[in-house]
Amino acid sequence: MNTPHVVVVMGVAGTGKTTIGPLLAQRLGVPYAEGDDFHPEANIAKMTAGTPLTDEDRWPWLDAIGAWAHGRAGLGGVVSSSALKRSYRDRLRSAAPGVVFVHLTGDRKLIEDRMAHRQGHFMPTALLDSQFATLQPLQADETGVAVDVSGSPDEITDRAMTALSGLDG
Repeated sequence: MNTPHVVVVMGVAGTGKTTIGPLLAQRLGVPYAEGDDFHPEANIAKMTAGTPLTDEDRWPWLDAIGAWAHGRAGLGGVVSSSALKRSYRDRLRSAAPGVVFVHLTGDRKLIEDRMAHRQGHFMPTALLDSQFATLQPLQADETGVAVDVSGSPDEITDRAMTALSGLDG
């Protein structure tokens, strides 16, 4: 990428957004923001209890991420957000029209296994089914790339960097 884009690292829980996001930001030389930090306490309480969020729960969260992305326009940045539905990505784009999405994708079994082994995260594995049911992959008219999450974090980041470099070419 020749210009400093704001990249939204998206995907279902357990795909590695919190791992790949900072690595990607480091490689791009831009700041990283953890999307989960933008959630209101009520959302975290619902997810911790195993209750999926509604669209109404997500709007303030998406608006906060969109505001951060808007503030980084022209400067670049990386932020994580599940951004599972097209309407969520449209909301982010309405706040920050130039955002680019990196959709971390992978086999459900691999993702479930990774979720089962991670420590200190509020998203229980039980919500993975609802995440996959909600997921609407990037469409042809959306600026972004899909990146497979098999392999090491460095391998995944390499694939993301290669895919992103193709967007400006």
